[in-house]
Amino acid sequence: MKTIAFKMKLYPGFKEEYRRRHAEIWPDLKQLLKEYGISEYSIFLDEETDTLFAVHKLEEKDARIDLRNHPVMKQWWDYMADIMDVNLDNSPAVTPLEQIFYME
Repeated sequence: MKTIAFKMKLYPGFKEEYRRRHAEIWPDLKQLLKEYGISEYSIFLDEETDTLFAVHKLEEKDARIDLRNHPVMKQWWDYMADIMDVNLDNSPAVTPLEQIFYME
């Protein structure tokens, strides 16, 4: 199991909408993420910069699911594209973060 962290950019003024959409996360998307090996997924917001910081665990197993090309994932990206920075395919514009410290 490894820990993955990254940041994304929320458009100003969309904190509550982002929170609402995630509070109502689609059951099929949640199941897809679990099947892909993602667990303990948290997203934090730096309100001064509208930067989202995400952290999750990823179980290292055979990649049976192509998450980036799965229709449910693409639908979620389309749903979120109006409130955050995205790439041309509407996937979130993500900057990976390097872990430099860990304490048990």
